[in-house]
Amino acid sequence: MDWIGIGVIIIGLALLALVAFLIKPLKNLTEVFANLQKTTDELPDQIADITTETANAISEGRNAIKQVNSQMEVLKPLFRLIGNIVYAVNGLTSSIVQVNATMKEKAEKGSAIERYNLEWIYGIMTIGYCFVQRKKASK
Repeated sequence: MDWIGIGVIIIGLALLALVAFLIKPLKNLTEVFANLQKTTDELPDQIADITTETANAISEGRNAIKQVNSQMEVLKPLFRLIGNIVYAVNGLTSSIVQVNATMKEKAEKGSAIERYNLEWIYGIMTIGYCFVQRKKASK
């Protein structure tokens, strides 16, 4: 029994040394938990403030959207008028494009020289130009 008593005393001294060694970290841990408690005590008030501000922001956003919608209702006839003007201008420009296409077709059918097969005049003029250039070069 003496050996058991000595063993228990050694174990008790080891645990006492362990407790003495862990006192400072345990105090620091206690301070951390105290600071954590202070922080979490403030959370409900902060969350209430955030939700109040969010509700106010959403309400302001709804009011802004209502204002935009009312202004759009006022401007809707103006947009319709602009749409009608654009549609009329589109019709006018398509008419102009058609006239332009018709004029282009008439122009592509050829000039008077092509219509009356007078291309040989260009050939004679080219040969004459070549002769004139040769005479100038030989002088």
